[in-house]
Amino acid sequence: MSHSSPTATPNDRYAQVKRVTIVGAVINVLLGFGKIVLGFVGQSQALVADGVHSLADLISDMVVLYAAKHGQREADEDHPYGHGRIETVITIFLGVFLIAVAAGITYDTVSRLMEPERLLVPSAYALVAAIISILAKEFLYQYTHRVAVKIHSNLLKANAWHHRTDAISSVVALIGIAGSMMGFAYFDAVAAIGVSVLIAKVGWDIVWNNLKELIDTAIEPEKIEEIRGAIMSVNGVKAVHSLRTRSHGGQSFVDVHILVNDPKMSVSEGHHISENVLNRLTHKIGHVGDVTVHIDPEDDEQAMVSTHLPMRDQLVSKLRQNWTDIPESQQIRKITLHYLDGKVRVEILLPLDCIKSPTDGARLKEIFNQAGRKDPDVAEIITMFV
Repeated sequence: MSHSSPTATPNDRYAQVKRVTIVGAVINVLLGFGKIVLGFVGQSQALVADGVHSLADLISDMVVLYAAKHGQREADEDHPYGHGRIETVITIFLGVFLIAVAAGITYDTVSRLMEPERLLVPSAYALVAAIISILAKEFLYQYTHRVAVKIHSNLLKANAWHHRTDAISSVVALIGIAGSMMGFAYFDAVAAIGVSVLIAKVGWDIVWNNLKELIDTAIEPEKIEEIRGAIMSVNGVKAVHSLRTRSHGGQSFVDVHILVNDPKMSVSEGHHISENVLNRLTHKIGHVGDVTVHIDPEDDEQAMVSTHLPMRDQLVSKLRQNWTDIPESQQIRKITLHYLDGKVRVEILLPLDCIKSPTDGARLKEIFNQAGRKDPDVAEIITMFV
């Protein structure tokens, strides 16, 4: 399991997300309008397409900011699992918007390719603007990714890679502009289509990844193994099974069955182990937001099921009927039931006063055990004296 710094508080995380996102938004506004204006002035379709991409990123920045603010709100009666999927739904709309933008740019560019006389020859303005865009977007990637790693924010990491994709699209635009300036008039138009494909790819990835979240697709295998390792490191855990995960607004929700070392441990000890598992996951693994732990005394994937067995009141009533002829049964202080492997193991606690002679202990144990065998649901009766 990887070691990481303590997770930032929700307010600290939001403050850092807000700061880095506002910086990105300001740069995207300047780049977007600057590239569109210089694209028209410099006659570069590729640069205009790249400018639209940057303005679309401004919408992405707003989504990140909105999701960071509202997605961290505490769970309430109407939203018992929190508000994380506000981000998911809004981000899907963003992805659809990007695909629509890409389709529009591609349609216009293909129309120009069908009529060569409408092709434009870019100027040096467009070339300079593309270079500035590449440098600015790479700066945004490095800055955003560094903060994302620091505060363990998958949302910011995704936005950082979005900036890196923009830098790549600007490289494509630069190649198209340079090629057209060298006399290959169609290069800029082809580059515009290339940028549109990148925009559509980003849009599709956004839509697909968030749709998978809405249908509760499991998180990445390497993250699941990280979670499994963290659980197994908790003292008292023997094995892990039925480990289920899903994404929820950039966080991982975990449901897990844990097999404990002692199948007859107390309820409070089992609860204590489950609380330690929850704390280990939520405090040591940044992307884990919610954990549900089911404690198993035995591996319920292999052991016989016990759901057919009677509940406590019914079983104890039958046992007492079988013990009617045993006077000492009236002095039983405690009855503990262990539902294991399709049978019930019964522990009864008798006072030491029941033992009048050296042989009474063994005799009573055998009498109670014989009486217990009358019930097919009972595996054994263990008699103890205090």
